[in-house]
Amino acid sequence: MAGLAPDGARAQTFQSNAPTAILMDADSHGVLYEKNADELTAPASMAKTMTAEVVFNEIKSGRLSFDSTFTISENAWRKGGAGSGGSSMFAQVHSTIRLEDLLRGLVVQSGNDAAIALAEGIAGTEENFARMMNERARIIGLTHSTFRNATGYGHPEQKVTVRDLAKLAIHIIETYPDLYKLFGEREFTWNKIRQLNRNPLLAMDIGADGLKTGNIDESGFGLIGSAVQNGQRLIVVVNGLKTARDRANESRKLLDWGFRAFESRELFTEGQVVGEAQVFGGSKRSLPLVSMKPIRVLLPRGDSERVTARILYTGPLKAPIRKGDEVARLQVNRGEMQALELPLYANEDIQEGTLSQRALDGLLEFGTGWVRRAFSSVIERI
Repeated sequence: MAGLAPDGARAQTFQSNAPTAILMDADSHGVLYEKNADELTAPASMAKTMTAEVVFNEIKSGRLSFDSTFTISENAWRKGGAGSGGSSMFAQVHSTIRLEDLLRGLVVQSGNDAAIALAEGIAGTEENFARMMNERARIIGLTHSTFRNATGYGHPEQKVTVRDLAKLAIHIIETYPDLYKLFGEREFTWNKIRQLNRNPLLAMDIGADGLKTGNIDESGFGLIGSAVQNGQRLIVVVNGLKTARDRANESRKLLDWGFRAFESRELFTEGQVVGEAQVFGGSKRSLPLVSMKPIRVLLPRGDSERVTARILYTGPLKAPIRKGDEVARLQVNRGEMQALELPLYANEDIQEGTLSQRALDGLLEFGTGWVRRAFSSVIERI
């Protein structure tokens, strides 16, 4: 079924011509606009953003450094080099290149030779590296996307959603802030060949600093973009457009609208108690829940849409519980649309209860547990 724009977007008669699109607030992870955001599509070179995440994770873990070196195999040269017909770093076959330069070849020049060389150097083969991509994708919450290569070359099983790509962009920005800066570099020269970054947003003076474009026959023209204005960062992802100009125009239109049409509203301050969760077998029967950061939601300017919040957890929670444990999720809706979802944490320690307290909780569970199981233990706060 075709995705719909959020209620606020419909109220402002905003529409995108992109077949699949999403606009998200990076701070709250809230969705401002979506259209077919969970439809599976080919990522093309936007898959290199996932390739970069795997490499960034290897650097952060200490297994690689910028000075690590990789060799351009004949396979990488033939499949991704100058004669391949696709985007290339123009690396020479059998040459040895530092990781820092290969990363620029990957994210600035979109080099397929760089992507394959990185995959082979890290995992032995591109197929093994694709397994690492999928493992990392699941760890960071990309639940619908599947990767089969490091380049984005067409493969019948390589599919992503624009929602997952937006989540990936936010993850990279939050987890690897220094490495993320590579995506904003305007040009890179290798083998005496100067290439400009393919991201058209970087030249638009709208605060853009990343991330990646893509285009193959199966995907059309797509883009993952990020821009900051007045301290607010928005993430845009579009795919399936017919031309590079359409891709640039639709991406900018979404960003311009997002920065202009929404304002931030704080629902809870940092550390403010959001609600409570029920506890089983503990010294107390309820646990106050808090967020580790202020909870804000972006709302259409001048709009009186109703904002509702739900606390979700599988419960009752079982003692003992330590302060700071993640034990629940807060889901905030703007009208009928989910605006954001974020973790909630225990605000205090709850020790295991006395024998009599555990016995009483056991009787209550015996008498009412079937109701909780049937209704998935969802607690709602309006």
